[in-house]
Amino acid sequence: MDEFKWTGGARIGNTNTTWPFAKLLVTNELLEIQASIVGHLVFRPQDIISVEVHQSFPLIGQGVKINHKVSNYNENVIFWTMADPEIVINQIRKTGFLDKPPIDAGIEDSEVLLERQKSGAFPIRKPIAIGLVVLWNLLIMMDFATFFLDFGNPFFLGFGTVAALGIILLTTLLTLLSKDFAKLVLKKGRTVQEIKLFLYFLLVILGFMLSIFIFIIW
Repeated sequence: MDEFKWTGGARIGNTNTTWPFAKLLVTNELLEIQASIVGHLVFRPQDIISVEVHQSFPLIGQGVKINHKVSNYNENVIFWTMADPEIVINQIRKTGFLDKPPIDAGIEDSEVLLERQKSGAFPIRKPIAIGLVVLWNLLIMMDFATFFLDFGNPFFLGFGTVAALGIILLTTLLTLLSKDFAKLVLKKGRTVQEIKLFLYFLLVILGFMLSIFIFIIW
C-alpha cells in the first residue's frame, strides 16, 4: 500500500480537535497529522520512536499515540479515531513507513521539511494570534464596562462584541482570499490549506453570531 488516509480528531499537547477536523496521512516516507488550527505535524521515519494504542476511557477516547523525538513538537501527540486503533496502526505499518531505515536519502534530507518542523505545530504567527486575543478581550471588556456603568443599558453585549466579531470575521476572510494577507498571518512555509476547513467553519459561526448581535442591538 503506497498511501493511507484517515479522518478523525487529534490532541497536540493539551489542545484537542474533534472529528472531522483532523486527518492522518501516511506514505512510506512521511507521516502527517493535519489538525487544522491545532497544528500540522510532519514526521520522517527517523523521527518516530513508536506508535501505540491510546485509550483514555473504555469505549471512548481511543486513538493512536505518536511517540516521537522532534524537539519543536509537543511530546503528547494523539490521533483520535472511531475505528479500532489497532486497525489504524496496521494500515500505517502496511505503507512501509515503520520499516524504513533510520536514515535514508531523499525527503528526510529536505531543508523545507526540517524548516517546517522547526516552526512547530501551530501554523499562525504568535504575534498575530496574541494580538487578536488581546484585541478581542479589550473590546469585550468595553461592553463589560458599559453594562456596569450604564444601568439603563438592557444588553450585556454591545458594540464592542460586534466589533470583536467583525474583526475576527474580516481577518478570516482576508486570510482565505488574499495570499499576501495570509503570508502575514501564517508562519513561513505554512499554507491556508492547512486551516481551510477551520476557517470556513469559523466564518459560518462568526457570521451567525454577528447577525444575531446586530439584530439584538438595532
